Amino acid sequence: MLKQLDRRDYPGKTRYPERIVQFGGGNFLRGFADWVVDLLNDETVFAGGVALVKATPGDYADLDAQGCLYTTCLLGIYAGELVEQTRLIGAINRTVYPYQDFAAYLALARQPEVRFIFSNTTESGIVFSADDNFDDQPPGSFPAKLTRFLYERYRHFDGAAEAGCIIIPTELIVDNATRLREIMLECSARWLLEAGFADWIARHNLFCNTLVDRIVSGFPRARAAALFERLGYEDRLLTMGEIYHSWIIEAPPSLLEEFPVDKTRTPLNVKVVDDAAPYRTIKVRLLNGAHTAMVPLGILLGIESVREVMEHAELAPFVQDLITHEVIPSVTEVPRAELEDFASDVFDRFRNPHIHHRLLTIALNSSTKVTERILPSLLGYLEQTGELPPRLTVALAAFIRLYCGEWRGEAIALNDDPDVLAWFREQWETAPSSDALARAALGNQALWQRDLTQVSGLVERVSDALDAIEQGRLSDLLGSAGA
Repeated sequence: MLKQLDRRDYPGKTRYPERIVQFGGGNFLRGFADWVVDLLNDETVFAGGVALVKATPGDYADLDAQGCLYTTCLLGIYAGELVEQTRLIGAINRTVYPYQDFAAYLALARQPEVRFIFSNTTESGIVFSADDNFDDQPPGSFPAKLTRFLYERYRHFDGAAEAGCIIIPTELIVDNATRLREIMLECSARWLLEAGFADWIARHNLFCNTLVDRIVSGFPRARAAALFERLGYEDRLLTMGEIYHSWIIEAPPSLLEEFPVDKTRTPLNVKVVDDAAPYRTIKVRLLNGAHTAMVPLGILLGIESVREVMEHAELAPFVQDLITHEVIPSVTEVPRAELEDFASDVFDRFRNPHIHHRLLTIALNSSTKVTERILPSLLGYLEQTGELPPRLTVALAAFIRLYCGEWRGEAIALNDDPDVLAWFREQWETAPSSDALARAALGNQALWQRDLTQVSGLVERVSDALDAIEQGRLSDLLGSAGA
């Protein structure tokens, strides 16, 4: 019988000074931020431990039982080869439970070595709550908890500049740190805290907007027993994820003096940049855009997953050419070489045999996604070249046909705004021709925030593609687009 993972069996896993306070200990942070910290501790002079704060009631019993050790197993395609990397992570020193021991939580705020704040409290975590009060032990929302934490620190160190922290949230909202700071200042004002505290927050704490990317799937139930045998121990928190990772941190270059994640010292794909917006554009247009473009085409071809798309004789080269020859030329704010490197990583991620991304799952709310992810590339390409991008136009036509709600006599289980789905269904049932359907769909200004029938040639191109799809010539259409 295999032994349970226990820190006492690994004396080489040092508990470093608690330089990081982390709110949230779910799969993503364990497989991403804590993995980064563990690597930094091994390969640089960072020497930072994590004090893990439970931001909600309850505990991390499994983590506590293992002395805060756990294993990551990362799988994927790297440099064209299928690779698997396992790593024993010892970055987390201990857990802190504000709902059980609020005094211990405040004591953590008084530790002089604390410098960084990490968080992942989900997209709904960075919100203001009028129900939070200063005297709550603890306040309910994450921003209020952090306000209370930093106020304790401010008072203990008499507002010293050097007691300020570097706050690096990873929640998936735009300008996550800016929004967090705004809510914290709102909490401070509502609680009638002294003006000096708000000034200290603004002047001596660095709030870094971020963009994060890695699929972390969590505990691998189907493979756990085999992995335990190979590892030589059982790990209740074995964390599976993909090899690929990206962490864009909007901060001054001086951050690297304290958080040495640059490629000159580590193999990490972490960038400290002046502005994260161009990197958000890359992700939305290339990664998310490729997903949104392939979904209707794949579903109409009877394909179930992203990986199967990348194995399909016609659709795989179509998607790759769509990104390479149409999306990349439409993105002008980022150097082409950087876009091409990102695209190469995207294709490797799509081919990962260990990730099963169902197309119908990705299709969720596609009406909004097409507007945000496909149209900017289509219109950007038109602006740059004076021509309509043939593949993006086909993808747009396939979306319109998919949203008619049925294919070959069978209903398609779409998940979107019911009014949008009903509208498309009505157009499908009443339009006398593909041209009429294309004209109605492209003229829906509420959907696109513009009248796309005014884009020269677009109605005709979409109508022709709809005809080809209806006539069973989708594979031919994929092969001829761009020819």
